[in-house]
Amino acid sequence: MTNPVSRTFLLLDIERFSDRDDVEQAYLRRMLYDIADRTLESAGIDETLRLRADRGDSVMELIDANAPVTALLRALLTEVPAQLRALNRMASRSAQIRLRSVVASGWVAVDERDGWVGSDLNHACRLLDAALLRAALAQRPDDFALCVSDSLYAGVVRHDHPGIPADAFHAVTVESKNGPLTAWLHGPVPGAQDHRARGAEVPVPGGGSGEHPAPAPEAPPAPGTGGAAAPPGGVVFQFNGGTPTIGGSLVGGDQHGVSGGHVSGNVHLGRSDGGLA
Repeated sequence: MTNPVSRTFLLLDIERFSDRDDVEQAYLRRMLYDIADRTLESAGIDETLRLRADRGDSVMELIDANAPVTALLRALLTEVPAQLRALNRMASRSAQIRLRSVVASGWVAVDERDGWVGSDLNHACRLLDAALLRAALAQRPDDFALCVSDSLYAGVVRHDHPGIPADAFHAVTVESKNGPLTAWLHGPVPGAQDHRARGAEVPVPGGGSGEHPAPAPEAPPAPGTGGAAAPPGGVVFQFNGGTPTIGGSLVGGDQHGVSGGHVSGNVHLGRSDGGLA
């Protein structure tokens, strides 16, 4: 086995590859390699700076550590979506290609059978297979979802290079058989909007839950009522000789002043349903 060397890892995987027949799979593989080649060429990374591994429905590239990672990321964010649009707009549904991608960095060695060995590469493969990245692609209209490793985000993405907006990447934690892995997803995080919507429904002091609005605050008692509050749908009269409560809604009548416990005039009292008391 060779000594471990520092490399950038580019992984690309075709969505729903196993659902296609042999003819369709062969076509999709050709398209995958064309996309990978054109993307790396546009980033200025020629064949002397990379080593490819074929994984059937996906491709992995070991890229020399001296190759510009910023150029690679810009190409992935612009070239790949453009290529996918051009291919898919004229393709039948069974021939359309959608891709998940991971860019990571770390140490890797090549064994005597030309196999690649390294825990950093293993983690990159776990990110590519993560359910969260699959869900992200399923929700994307542009046929492409990109995730970068935590170390690559810290070393490159967070510095907000031209064409690589740091605020477009969001921290995520994915479960794997190696344990939780931290990564950074480009674009919306699946379920994040639902979570925010649920959070907006959490009751706050003095507020409603959204489903059951909070009751309106009680009006202060009218002057001279002795502090008695009106019940819902009713009125309270406070007389000098006591505090009788008269329920129901006031619906009509010639209403005259209330003075000294005497009510004069025609006052019709009714229930809130419109009937007479």
